[in-house]
Amino acid sequence: MDTPGLGPISKREAEVLAVLGEHLTNAQIAHRLHISVRTVENHVSSLLRKLGAANRQALAAIAGPRPDAPSPGTVIGIPHGHTTFVGRRPDHDAVVTALADARLVSLMGPGGMGKTRLAAVVATAVAPAFPAGAAFVDLVPVRPGQVTVAVAQVLGVTERPPQTLDHTIVGWLKQGRFLLVLDNCEHVVDDVAALAAMVQQRCPNTTILATTRRRLAVPGEQVVRLGPLPIEPDAVRLFFDRARAVDAELDIDPQTAAAICRNLDGMPLAVEIAAARAASLGAEGLRAAAGDRLRLASGTRGVHPRHSSLSAVMSWSYDLLDTEAQAALRALSVFTGSFDLSAVAAATASTHDSAVADVIGRLADDSLVVRDGRFGRGRWRLLDTVRAFAAQRRDPAEHSRVRERYIAWAAQTAARLAAELGDDEQLDFAAVAADLRAAAASTAASPDPTAHRLAVSLATVTFAYGFNREAREHFTGAAQRAPDARQAGRDLCAAANVATAVYDGPAAFDLFLAAANRSRAAGLDNDAAAATASALITALRFPGEFPQRLTPEDGARLLATAMRDATQDDPRTAALIAAARAWNDGTGADEALELARALGDPLLLLGALDIAMTDPGRRAQVGEFVAERLRLVAELPRHDPAAATEITDTFHVATSHAVATGDLPAAASILETAAAQDPLAGHPYVTAPRRIRVAVLAGRFGEALAATEALWDEWQRDGAPTRRWMATAVAMAALAEGLRGTSHSHRWRERALRVAQTDDVTGSIELAACIAFVDARLAVHTGHTVDAGAMVKRAFASFKDETVVPHPAVGGHIWKSYARAAAAELAVFAGLPDAGELLTAASHHAADNRWAAACLARARGRLTGEPEHLASVAAQWDRIGARFERACTLMLIPEHRDEARTELEALGASSPAL
Repeated sequence: MDTPGLGPISKREAEVLAVLGEHLTNAQIAHRLHISVRTVENHVSSLLRKLGAANRQALAAIAGPRPDAPSPGTVIGIPHGHTTFVGRRPDHDAVVTALADARLVSLMGPGGMGKTRLAAVVATAVAPAFPAGAAFVDLVPVRPGQVTVAVAQVLGVTERPPQTLDHTIVGWLKQGRFLLVLDNCEHVVDDVAALAAMVQQRCPNTTILATTRRRLAVPGEQVVRLGPLPIEPDAVRLFFDRARAVDAELDIDPQTAAAICRNLDGMPLAVEIAAARAASLGAEGLRAAAGDRLRLASGTRGVHPRHSSLSAVMSWSYDLLDTEAQAALRALSVFTGSFDLSAVAAATASTHDSAVADVIGRLADDSLVVRDGRFGRGRWRLLDTVRAFAAQRRDPAEHSRVRERYIAWAAQTAARLAAELGDDEQLDFAAVAADLRAAAASTAASPDPTAHRLAVSLATVTFAYGFNREAREHFTGAAQRAPDARQAGRDLCAAANVATAVYDGPAAFDLFLAAANRSRAAGLDNDAAAATASALITALRFPGEFPQRLTPEDGARLLATAMRDATQDDPRTAALIAAARAWNDGTGADEALELARALGDPLLLLGALDIAMTDPGRRAQVGEFVAERLRLVAELPRHDPAAATEITDTFHVATSHAVATGDLPAAASILETAAAQDPLAGHPYVTAPRRIRVAVLAGRFGEALAATEALWDEWQRDGAPTRRWMATAVAMAALAEGLRGTSHSHRWRERALRVAQTDDVTGSIELAACIAFVDARLAVHTGHTVDAGAMVKRAFASFKDETVVPHPAVGGHIWKSYARAAAAELAVFAGLPDAGELLTAASHHAADNRWAAACLARARGRLTGEPEHLASVAAQWDRIGARFERACTLMLIPEHRDEARTELEALGASSPAL
């Protein structure tokens, strides 16, 4: 590949470019191509330069569509017909024309007209015109409020809290020209209309084809009405095609076939059901049935108007079944989605596999049950009109029995899914999701063991599949259905753990207190104490998520309440109270760690280790604590909300510790492990700050800025939730822009203040230290030293609240080392009179931070000017993976400047002032 004016793309660069289209990390690309991460970085930098791309996303777009996107010409989720498509040519052409002219086309008509089949045929025909792909979403099993969930499941996207699922879908659909088919919209028309309006407004390249019995009534909607098939030739052709598929020797004249089709109003579904009986009834039976039982039932009492003519077809077909098949059909109508043989057995209370298979086979032969190939083999479903008809045939007593069996099946299935999470062989959640949700929603909000089991299991499964808000709702619903107050409190605590896992500390705090109140009212004092302590721990351990931090008075009050409630000797409650006391007033850390180790509870131990890391007297042990936490989380189940919190926090702390010690290779290794194990890996702004900080320090400015742009956009789109701990990552983007020589550095500095929710940089110890580092490092690079004295003074001053020991993961001492090392170098560079004294004052930081050590060594090299010393410093930078700093150091050695300029150009960075 040749790029005019920029040079050719090498074979290896082309390979890297192709893999970038899969949105892999540098480490993943290196593993795929069997090359080093540094080599990948070089190739990415070169590609950015040669192709004139702004960031990795732009390179991915050049590389081609994502692997999870449907290929042009294919439609994901489309139902594949097992029979020929007959007739409808004018209707087919009308829909195709409408899709070319409008972005929202509704294929509208009564039930049984073949809207779904026509939509599938049209979608297949026009799919090549949509380069980003096409998707077919069956809304039959979807209840109100779940339309976006159904769309997300077909597209293969999940929620990224606090980003809504709507935002995730919009981001997916904005990739290019895309066709979205929404089938059977009438029962969720309001939700579909809202989704269509949102997509039209925010996804200009997406076209929607909806099938519905009611207009969506959305501006821009173009309706194509679908009526009955013309009797001659289409309906008759359809009849013979289906009839001869079951009886190739069928002897019936076209006139009789036309009469049957005419009595059925030319409705395709009715014609197909009638034709399917050809093998059992023969020509004479069909003639007799057409003259008697297949009359149109328009106006029949007890039949919904939209089903009036189809009801006659259903009654005729239903009455031909034996008693066993009729009962099975009525039972199966309880399912909103597809079902397998085990589900059929549960719904029909059958204990014989052969009987279940036999009745399904007979119903399938009668076209009352159809195969569903969306989730593998061995699944069936009812057409929506058949389902509605069969459900009407259940009397109240039978309805109660069927619903009871249905809920029991759902509870058992959800429990099985929850138990199999993490196994290779497991039931596909998507195949049963609609029914599990429908069953859970149908249970009363009152104590019931089966309903409670269903809610808890479904909460566990939905959390594992990334539906976090839904999981929280199921856990709170479980509390309402719990058999006793103790279980209800545990369910509320589980809901709180879900909130904590997705960085919604305020919601977790409220849920823990709700659990405490519920337990206290029931006389469960220790449970109340544990929940209150957990609420306090949440507020103090993750304060960056709270719009208003807990006051010391509030903390003391909650701690006193927890200690007062703990009336019995319970080691776990004692460990939680000790942890709460440690977070609140700094006492109890040793007790919390000792009790956690004695209990052998990995979650308690992880929390206690987090406390121990804040102890200034244990600063030397922080590395050991980090390593122990990483070993512990490797064995935790990612689908457990309480475990997910500790996994995510452990990787956050481990990465931050590596940054605090200037060990960038260790930080990169931890990030690579987290990409595979962290439940929130890949989140645009929850986990992105870790990658941004490391990327800037390593000199991968393009990667860092692309990630920061995505972070900012998604955070803003989600309403700018409280995430103060992101501020330093945004500030590091200011450093990256400045080192690249752009004019955007000030913009990112201002945004960092907005994220920190302060107008004054000194209002946050973390941000104040980080900004001091950014200012000093940019001054050295650009040579703007007019304010050098003031910048150096800020970096060496005592930061606000420095007497309060910050957490090693987010505290200002991380950036204090960087700030003072960079400021000492600035003092030397600017020729400040006290430069030597400042070097000495900052020297102790070299023992704890490899980046600071290299920076201070370079500052001394500036004083001596010895090439050998500077070459040694360049090697120091190389060992910690700081390519940009290595190049800047080589620029100080005249004979290495050409090499350094080439490296800086590859990194997209400007040359430093000398």
